[in-house]
Amino acid sequence: MIVVMGATGATGNALLHSLLALGTPVRALTRTPHRPIPGITGAHQPPVEVQYADAADPHSLHTAFKGAGQLFLAMANSPAQVELETRVIDIAAHTGIGHIVKISAPAAEPDSPVAISRGHHAVEEHLRASGLTHTILRPYAFMQNLLRLAPTVAQGVILGTTGDAPCNHIDCRDIGDVAAAALTRPDIAGGTYTLTGPEAVSYPDLASRLTALTGDQIRYVGLTPDELRHNLIHNAHMPAWLADHVTEILQLATTRPETPTTTVIDILGRPPRTLDAFLHEHHAYFRR
Repeated sequence: MIVVMGATGATGNALLHSLLALGTPVRALTRTPHRPIPGITGAHQPPVEVQYADAADPHSLHTAFKGAGQLFLAMANSPAQVELETRVIDIAAHTGIGHIVKISAPAAEPDSPVAISRGHHAVEEHLRASGLTHTILRPYAFMQNLLRLAPTVAQGVILGTTGDAPCNHIDCRDIGDVAAAALTRPDIAGGTYTLTGPEAVSYPDLASRLTALTGDQIRYVGLTPDELRHNLIHNAHMPAWLADHVTEILQLATTRPETPTTTVIDILGRPPRTLDAFLHEHHAYFRR
């Protein structure tokens, strides 16, 4: 049995669909089991087990992990992430899970300029020390997160701090497919993989592509990191720690040039989804 944490999240839900397409038994964990999981019905064969679990509730984890052999660990970034994920790892080891696939970050280093990435490094080290077989996936920015730009795109602008620096993005569905491979193919399990789409695209280029897609003039507006952080907190109503994270990630792209990897095609035997295809698929989000 494969347990999927965060089955309603972007990567967890994508993995759920990938495993179901393979006919693999899945136990989907959610903090709100009374709510339908996107795209999942009782008609799936094999059926999906939906079970309550909360990383802040150790008893629920012990129950949810019982009888399972593998775990997909993906949690929303937060100041409590290290505490919660290390707890999950410890309980997984105690209950007999033998393999964990963890979603991490590309700059997961002890001295990373991105605070959340330093946290991912700490969790990775804890996972290595656990003695469990583990696979680390380090995806770059999710294409799905670009949908959050819709409110400013509707005003004709994209705000950023990266200038012409190219930025990697990847479709969460490709992350799900790679995670499914890691959970079902012994030749993939145990590695550390950096995941990107097929090209790195600057935000001015993204604005040009959205202009061509929507027929509306979309322009990139460059801000200083402090200006962007202020805008995210006061206009986008982000908590300060998340505004810090977004700003740090964007700044990292200017100091460490981002280039695509071949990991997705190497593992899946097909190229990753393109940014243009994603934008076309979701063009309704960006209409004024």
